[in-house]
Amino acid sequence: MTTPGSWQKSSFSGGGQGDACVEIANSPTHIAIRDSKTPARATLTFPTGAFATFIDALKATHSTVTDFARFRG
Repeated sequence: MTTPGSWQKSSFSGGGQGDACVEIANSPTHIAIRDSKTPARATLTFPTGAFATFIDALKATHSTVTDFARFRG
């Protein structure tokens, strides 16, 4: 799951190098996410079903781009 070709960047990764986003890699049983600016650092790995719950919680807590930007710091 962590081979370079298996990571996908968001289509919303921004201009320039396109490295201001998260990357996602998936397998039949797990989904991993990492910061595209520091790919060698730690990743978060979720069982497939738990990933949707994680995303739904982010959406509910940070419903706007401004809220998300504040969350990121």
